[in-house]
Amino acid sequence: MRRPIALGLILLAVVASAAAAAPAPRPLTMATTTSVNDTGLLDFLLPDFERRTGIAVKVVAVGTGQALEVARRGDADLVLVHAPDLERQFMGQGHSAGHWRLMYNHFVIVGPAKDPAQAASAPTAAQAMKRIADAKALFVSRGDKSGTHDRELSIWRAAGIEPRGDWYLEAGSGMGATLRIADEKDAYVLSDNGTYLAQRSKLRLVVLYDKGNELLNPYSLMAVSPRAHPSVNYQGAMRLIHYFLAPETMKRIASFGADRFGQSLFRLYERPHQPG
Repeated sequence: MRRPIALGLILLAVVASAAAAAPAPRPLTMATTTSVNDTGLLDFLLPDFERRTGIAVKVVAVGTGQALEVARRGDADLVLVHAPDLERQFMGQGHSAGHWRLMYNHFVIVGPAKDPAQAASAPTAAQAMKRIADAKALFVSRGDKSGTHDRELSIWRAAGIEPRGDWYLEAGSGMGATLRIADEKDAYVLSDNGTYLAQRSKLRLVVLYDKGNELLNPYSLMAVSPRAHPSVNYQGAMRLIHYFLAPETMKRIASFGADRFGQSLFRLYERPHQPG
């Protein structure tokens, strides 16, 4: 009787030793925007992915322009960003191995409830911004080459305005920090709706303008090309992308924030896809 028991103990010891010797899955680096990170969405999703796969994910949260620059250097395995023009440049330069539209929300023009520039009654977002400039009402820009900053500048161009002067303050900060600066100064600011809702309880500023396609804010996933950057963890990046696109995860994204804010912070495209 002792021999089978001894053999069994030896076998268990061998299996345990093999398991201990197995290398941990290679970690991932995701470069993303402060607009995503400040909402808490990644804190909500990534622990589940890490439990399922054993793959640790390091999040680098900066502006979209900086996130794409990190990926251009091969220092990120995938990106989650929201600046379509900058994304097209990144793909055209050969840095992307795939592009999937995942979700969207909207930009909003936020400001003091008294609305001294009367931005809320403007017919378009560009006109709302023009009224702010004409009134020389204080406006706080992220000024950080982020997706939000890129969209802000495109709206100023549509309004025929080159923003500069004492009324225009560049924060050089992420979305949450920029909102707090604008709140302290009782100023106007362009924000994504998700970050504004996540920060709303700490702010006096209110949403003044939220209408029109000018303010649509799409978020996309891109895997960094292993051809351009052989050192990236492409297989791990694709596992995370598949996780984001899985029906179960998409349901969680679609409901994220509804219990706290009365509305979800993000909406999903009917079918995430690569652009034609």
